[in-house]
Amino acid sequence: MSAAHICAEGLGVTLRGAVVLREVDMHIGAGLTAILGPNRAGKTTLLRCVATVLAHDDGELTVDGLDPRRESERIEIRRRLGYLPQEVGLLEGSRVFDVVEYLAALKGFRDDRRRRLAVFDVLDRVGLRDRAETPVDRLSSGMRRRLGLAQALLGDPALIVLDEPTAGLDPEERIRLREILTERRHSSTIVMSTHLTDEASVCDRIVVLVDGTVRFTGAPAELAAHASGRAWVQAAAPSPDVRASWQQADGSHRCLGSPVAGADLVPPTLEDGYLLLSGARTA
Repeated sequence: MSAAHICAEGLGVTLRGAVVLREVDMHIGAGLTAILGPNRAGKTTLLRCVATVLAHDDGELTVDGLDPRRESERIEIRRRLGYLPQEVGLLEGSRVFDVVEYLAALKGFRDDRRRRLAVFDVLDRVGLRDRAETPVDRLSSGMRRRLGLAQALLGDPALIVLDEPTAGLDPEERIRLREILTERRHSSTIVMSTHLTDEASVCDRIVVLVDGTVRFTGAPAELAAHASGRAWVQAAAPSPDVRASWQQADGSHRCLGSPVAGADLVPPTLEDGYLLLSGARTA
């Protein structure tokens, strides 16, 4: 199965009377895409729409030309989908192997041998094969997250949707996740949400979402370039009209915004571009 294509045009979602997403335009194909934004930006809502868990109110959303609002097409999208929600629901008391095997049965793995091989394959990928017989209620939060990832990877889906996949993972587990995603980025469409710029920096493209609207779509280098000529370092404390600033380890202040005459400009980073786009203010 080839990588999926996601198309959103004028996408809007209202929940409990509040507009969560508005006029979202997004075209995503093969590779690794980060939905980057602060908390409450609408990232989870957007991914729930893509994963067919939540129906949108306005605009259009298709996956490979299929409309999730139509039942038959929604079922077909789910055949191509692997999804890791922010909160992973696992049946307490079940073994690790059983949790993944049950999903394999739902996905149509009817042959017992083929199903077991598929289960052990994804458990190997996330480093949980030696925990196959362990009850899920004995897993750490990081291991539970990895088990949810194993479910999302089962069957080599064309579309993998991951909501804050690194939450609860230690540095070694984050590296393992990065290796898994790098391995799959050429054959699948992977969409992950994050509020961390270092996680987004390894992606092929970034969609910056702020207050329910798309502020930027492009490569990491293009996001960094948004701050070109707008990042500088100075010894004195910055004035209040600086867009963002913070004190560095050497005591100097890194500043973003409109530089003063003679400012010591520095090469922009992805984080600089993101902070300027999101309107964040730091001190």
